[in-house]
Amino acid sequence: MKTLVIAEKPSVAQDIVKALTPTSGKFEKHDDHFENDKYVVTSAVGHLVEIQAPEQYDVKRGKWSFANLPVIPPHFDLKPVDKTKSRLSAVVRQAKRKDVNALINACDAGREGELIFRLIEQYAGGAKTLDKPVQRLWLQSMTPQAIRDGFDHLRSNQQMQGLADAARSRSEADWLVGINGTRAMTAFNSRDGGFFLTTVGRVQTPTLAVVVVREEQIRKFISRDYWEVHAEFAATAGTYPGKWFDPAWKKEEDAEKKADRKWTAREAQAIVDAVRGKKATVTEEATPTTQASPGLFDLTSLQREANGKFGFSAKTTLALAQSLYERHKALTYPRTDSRHLPEDYVPVAKETFEMLADSGMKHLAPHALTALNNNYVRKTPRVFDNKKVSDHFAIIPTLQAPSGLSEAEQKLYDLVVRRFMAVFFPSAEYQVTTRISVAAGHSFKTVGKVLVKPGWLAIYGKEAAEEVADAKDGDKGQNLVPVQPGEQVGVDSVDAKGLKTRPPARYSEATLLGAMEGAGKMVDDDELREAMQEKGLGTPATRAAIIEGLINEKYMLREGREMIPTAKAFQLMTLLRGLQVEELSKPELTGEWEYKLAQMEQGKLSRATFMAEIAAMTEHIVKKAKEYDRDTVPGDYATLSAPCPNCGGVVKENYRRYTCTGADGASDGCGFSFGKSPAGRTFEQAEVEQFMRDKKIGPLDGFRSKAGWPFVAEMALKYNEEDKNWKLEFDFGDDKKNEESGEIVEFTDEPLGVCPKCGSPVHEHGSNYVCSKAVPTHAQPTPSCDFKTGKLILQQPVEREQVVKLLAAGKTDLLDKFVSNRTRRSFKAMLAWSAEEGKVIFEFEQREGGKKYPPRKTAAKKTPFGKVAVKKAVAAKTPSAKKVAKTAAPKAPRKAAVGTLKPSGALAAVIGDGTYARTEVVKKIWDYIKANNLQDPADKRSIKADGKLQAVFGKDQATMFELAGIIGKHLS
Repeated sequence: MKTLVIAEKPSVAQDIVKALTPTSGKFEKHDDHFENDKYVVTSAVGHLVEIQAPEQYDVKRGKWSFANLPVIPPHFDLKPVDKTKSRLSAVVRQAKRKDVNALINACDAGREGELIFRLIEQYAGGAKTLDKPVQRLWLQSMTPQAIRDGFDHLRSNQQMQGLADAARSRSEADWLVGINGTRAMTAFNSRDGGFFLTTVGRVQTPTLAVVVVREEQIRKFISRDYWEVHAEFAATAGTYPGKWFDPAWKKEEDAEKKADRKWTAREAQAIVDAVRGKKATVTEEATPTTQASPGLFDLTSLQREANGKFGFSAKTTLALAQSLYERHKALTYPRTDSRHLPEDYVPVAKETFEMLADSGMKHLAPHALTALNNNYVRKTPRVFDNKKVSDHFAIIPTLQAPSGLSEAEQKLYDLVVRRFMAVFFPSAEYQVTTRISVAAGHSFKTVGKVLVKPGWLAIYGKEAAEEVADAKDGDKGQNLVPVQPGEQVGVDSVDAKGLKTRPPARYSEATLLGAMEGAGKMVDDDELREAMQEKGLGTPATRAAIIEGLINEKYMLREGREMIPTAKAFQLMTLLRGLQVEELSKPELTGEWEYKLAQMEQGKLSRATFMAEIAAMTEHIVKKAKEYDRDTVPGDYATLSAPCPNCGGVVKENYRRYTCTGADGASDGCGFSFGKSPAGRTFEQAEVEQFMRDKKIGPLDGFRSKAGWPFVAEMALKYNEEDKNWKLEFDFGDDKKNEESGEIVEFTDEPLGVCPKCGSPVHEHGSNYVCSKAVPTHAQPTPSCDFKTGKLILQQPVEREQVVKLLAAGKTDLLDKFVSNRTRRSFKAMLAWSAEEGKVIFEFEQREGGKKYPPRKTAAKKTPFGKVAVKKAVAAKTPSAKKVAKTAAPKAPRKAAVGTLKPSGALAAVIGDGTYARTEVVKKIWDYIKANNLQDPADKRSIKADGKLQAVFGKDQATMFELAGIIGKHLS
């Protein structure tokens, strides 16, 4: 009889096999497992099974209503995760073998690892239990000896029961709160018709609340004027700066008040007048200080660092780290919340330094060699600590030197390697000098900071110099000129600087990840804060997905590096506050759960008690939403600047609508109103102002049909003769009737470029971008060209600037919001002009090896642990000779346009003399603009003219839409 070992990941299964081979014999490799005389070793690939409500409790989307809530099933069924059904079947097949009489849970050491195994075991048993004894392998290190030691000290199933109960309870509680909360809020918001999906969750909603509260602080912030006094002092050896401060100042409740600020110009000027031209006495104190390197990376700190240094999103960083772990084998497991290594990992750390010293990475190898020669790699508690190693240890480089990394992968790998080396290097040593210069009774402070020994900063090269030489305001680190004992220095210059207090900064992904990680700091209760101390909101593995989920659900926007909550986010917070179910938006909920789950793990709280409390909370949330009977929800609502189109009255916002409130802003008005969330998409403040002003807007995405499907559309305010009032209507951009009517079209906008078919100007017209010769005009009543491309293609809005690129360079940027009509799945593609097909087509990005994405699907068979072996596809029918020829023949290269146009002298100064095709000229102009950074950073559509372009434009600035017309005047 044999024992089945189930690991969480294929790589761990392989490590177990390598570790057990010397003691239990050689393993034979099969398609989905390894096997010898004693063990069968297989693995999951993360969660293979998920919980679901029994069929009778499952209410389909689009039919959600209070009548079916709350959903509290007496038990949970299980279903396979769609993506990994074949893997699940393989594991279950091994578990049911008659010659397997025992199981070992070798999933990751933690709550999620316990849940993954328990659900697989339950699923494999079906209605009955497997009835095979289970033991637990508990590993915190993956060295062969640690694995063998783990097998010598297996834990019993009973020992793990508390952890298993906590794992199941967390999973089921998240399901109950997420499903019932989402359905209750969706039902509440869909009362007026339509389907307004309003998702909530135990982690998602408090995370959103953090961002919304910060945005509320920014909006309510009232800037105040203050003044600083800066002086330049002249010593014998040279000058140095200083900033006035009050030595007697004590911290106040008002965080804006500081020792170096004056709150009136009169007070600041009085200091300036008092010290100008005077002598100052100088005292200073020099102290040596050290700075240790930051700790090793866990996933959250790596995501924060990569966002700050490179602008990578949390999702991008996780994907890169996963690629470096799985594909390149260059980093250890990235989804970790630990920043330490196991205490038996010192030899592995030394081997890693040896690998780095011998590698061809010239920027890293010398530092690795320095560490080895000076015996820096030693067992220190700040690096090696079993108590601080959780399911996984910190992210460090493996013993395998990578090759063939992309630029982004190389950046992230270097980030991890430098941090890994730095923790073993000595601290950086500084000499910090605090100098106080007193003139006419007023004190000025100057801080000098000199790097004496770089220590770990040497690994960062130029970045180390920036630690010191970055300040000239008198209150930061800098090299200071010496002052002799007893020397009096002169006040060379002094002035008062008028400044304004600033609101708190918006969250970036880096700071939001930090806020999620430290959410316990926002919890008042000591016990709950302790429970959340190392948990925060979400886990390192889920935080990126939570942020992306909030963006996908239109609760947040990512603008540059800032995370900005949308109107939908404010509406949700208003609703939760108004319904008095704010527990859904507070981190205390997570803190309370973590505290009780920790008690459950220790056997101090029963699973039944905890789940009964969750059921009661769920019923409370649904009851509050169901019984709310007022017309609106109290909140901080806007008054629009645009007047009512019907009577000119004041239009105000309430929870559900924008409505006319009469000329005085306090009456019933004329009856004009429209919903603020048509088809489940909430208007932003700027959007509704534009909509009221222009009476149309779009195309906008994010709408949902009654069945819950997303769609994109334009909206218009149209006068309804029957009601004698204006109504909101969807406009799906069908201007075909207008085009067929023969009505003369007059183009008033700047052309976007030239038609690739006939060379005529291309303009915006209705729901399309069209050639000027494709519609009836005064110049040509009968159309002679048929070029056009939509403003909206498969739910992807196509902006003017993308059409400019399409016409100038032959293709757009990679666009990422196309949605297939057949599969309803989103995909990425470029729009490209095909001369062969005579139309705009999709062009997919290139993958490695030159293959286009997506690849052609072929018959494939799963092989061990996720690798795919491609079989030869057998055609059902023999293709025709014509089809084979078409497939085999390579596409002819696109013919270059023959240039016959001569540029003016001014234009030739930019693109060079010669003859050109019009498209060549546009491309060369754009190359010049980008090379010289002439696009306005605040408005990419605007181009600032340098000396050469001023001669072409005839003015200091032009928009990208004017380019085609301007260039045409310079070509003959």
